[in-house]
Amino acid sequence: MEPRPAVRIDPHLLATATLRSVIEELVTRDGTELSQLESKVEQVQSRLARGEIELWFDPETSTCNLVAV
Repeated sequence: MEPRPAVRIDPHLLATATLRSVIEELVTRDGTELSQLESKVEQVQSRLARGEIELWFDPETSTCNLVAV
């Protein structure tokens, strides 16, 4: 079976709460302190809005990742 390619997700197509949940999961992967969570979420949201990073879904691992553009 051929590996399935990753898929770019347009953050504007996600519900606000869903996007926030995805971002929270991503920023806490690296051990972010909960006291820094809001700041990190805002940073990621800003970078997504500016087009500096993109959100990708990997169907092989069923995970989302942030990719620098």
